Amino acid sequence: MDGRTYSAQRFSPLDQINEHNVGELGLAWYYDLDTLRGVEATPLAIDGVIYNISAWNITYAHDAKTGKLLWTYDPEVPREWGRYACCEPVSRGLAFWKDSVIIATLDGRIISLDAKTGTPRWSVQTFDRDWPYSITGAPRVFDGKVVVGNGGADLGVRGFVSAYDADTGRKLWKFYLVPGDPSKGPDGEASDSVMPMAAKTWTGEWWTLGGGGTAWDSIAYDPELNLVFIGTGNGSPIARAHRSPGGGDNLFLCSIVAVDADTGEYRWHYQEVPGEDWDYTCTQSIVQADLEIDGEKRKVLLHAPKNGFFYVLDRATGKLISAQNYVPVTWASRIDLETGRPVENPEARYGTDPVLVAPGPAGGHNWFPMAYNPITKLAYFPAYEHWMVYALDPNFKPTRFRSNAGWGGYTGEALAKRRELQKEIERREKTYLLAWDPVKQEAAWKVPLPVSGNGGVLTTAGNLVIEGTTRNTLSIFRATDGELLWEMPVQTAPVAGPITFMVDGEQYIAINAGWGGGAAVVERSTGFRRERAPARLLVFKLGGKAELPPMPESEAVPEPPPLRADEDTVRRGAVLFANTCAQCHGQLAMGGVKDLRFMDRETHAQFNDIVLKGTRVDKGMASFANLLSVEDVEAIHAYIISRAHEDWGRNVTASSPPGN
Repeated sequence: MDGRTYSAQRFSPLDQINEHNVGELGLAWYYDLDTLRGVEATPLAIDGVIYNISAWNITYAHDAKTGKLLWTYDPEVPREWGRYACCEPVSRGLAFWKDSVIIATLDGRIISLDAKTGTPRWSVQTFDRDWPYSITGAPRVFDGKVVVGNGGADLGVRGFVSAYDADTGRKLWKFYLVPGDPSKGPDGEASDSVMPMAAKTWTGEWWTLGGGGTAWDSIAYDPELNLVFIGTGNGSPIARAHRSPGGGDNLFLCSIVAVDADTGEYRWHYQEVPGEDWDYTCTQSIVQADLEIDGEKRKVLLHAPKNGFFYVLDRATGKLISAQNYVPVTWASRIDLETGRPVENPEARYGTDPVLVAPGPAGGHNWFPMAYNPITKLAYFPAYEHWMVYALDPNFKPTRFRSNAGWGGYTGEALAKRRELQKEIERREKTYLLAWDPVKQEAAWKVPLPVSGNGGVLTTAGNLVIEGTTRNTLSIFRATDGELLWEMPVQTAPVAGPITFMVDGEQYIAINAGWGGGAAVVERSTGFRRERAPARLLVFKLGGKAELPPMPESEAVPEPPPLRADEDTVRRGAVLFANTCAQCHGQLAMGGVKDLRFMDRETHAQFNDIVLKGTRVDKGMASFANLLSVEDVEAIHAYIISRAHEDWGRNVTASSPPGN
């Protein structure tokens, strides 16, 4: 499984590679994935074969020892569906059942493939394609059931999780994560019994935009309790004032929801962020462990979501055992252990006047997988001291298929204040690999790293913690104290979760190295452009002698064209950009999956056709003609040119991250 076992601890008992000999590690082989997109998948190693999945859900099988390609399967995801993925057309992994590889595609299909040949056995569509759903998380197989969630809350959908028979694809159950339109009655699904209770925590007409609450990544399973644990996401719109104007907790946004594995029926929930208002998704790694707390052995869930608090929950009941912030937090002062609720800072419930809040929407910990080592009794994950300037847009009108944050403050005096607060963010932000003691609820050690977006974590019985870093390296640290034991430059930042496995008596380590996806989205606010090699699957062993090819030469930033639009047009373009483009191309047009400040003259000349006619749909840039007029696009273009001129001459072309 993507976490090795149902516990999802990402702990390996292998110790052939260990703290004493890891210095002998070298590259055994690599495979070019032929993409500059982000590659976030944790591969699977089974019986001497590595199964892997790349951008657009292209799936590969390799001989794990030699790297020989055994087969490739391309599900031919429509490239226009890339528009609906907030953070590129990525996949975070695949699943395995008996002799089948199971993948979930961006456009909502679950496909079962013959593990020997890659030939499809069955395929089912999991969501209505009339809504902007997507799937970027790994499907999970729990005792013959394929369980999968979806994304799309930012664009306006109603989140749910569904389960299918792993042998046939037959639907078993479906659980909605937010209530629907009350006038339409029950859905006829497993969630029906609990939806009336959830609906009491909402106000207004939230169902017109779906409500959100998508389970876009972590889903876990306890076979003894027969429970599936679902981590849920942000609301739609994100700003509660636009989503649920009368307030309310808005269940089950930003929660862990436990359901019966056989029937999908509700068992318990714990809401980590009542009335979610800051894009604090709670879809991060849900890890199971057995801990001794106050002299008692407890079966617990460990969770470090975006909101900056580390939670320990009883996994049978969902009762909060403890919670402590692991990064600076200003939206709440603490979690009340009696009520289980946060003690909120009222100022963090922003209005139209910009306010600085920590963490920001990239989170104290995002999707990058967390690991837990039962020997050291520590959890390991990349942490981010992240801040964000929040403000409401009083003129916001929710529109399905468009980014629906409901945030404003991008023009006039509010923009001036935003810019000043942004300078404060640049002084405060930090990122590091964090080792956290979940019993003491305190940091055991930290390793500072440059730039957010450091990768998922694996820990082993060799006293190792393995992580890709924004130093463009694969790095290995001693698990007990964080000392750097080995590091290799790999020409890009590996953001995916590593794995380790044995073949013919040799231990290997494998990781996908492909900067982008959610990491590039986190990078938006830095205004920094990263030079990197195309994505690769990298496989290491003791004594490995393979070498990577030379890096491609970097290109100079082209000079922007003259700005001929008036100030009113640029201001209008700023608002349109924030509501339509920033999801992929960064707030204030900085960073993102494609930094538009760096367009060449040819791209500028084709700008209207790219946006309105979809002339680059093959690269995932679909037409926006259903949302934007010619005048809208020209205003957006003027704003981008304005931003390019503002930043022209800044140091945005460095070939490695700041801090190296």
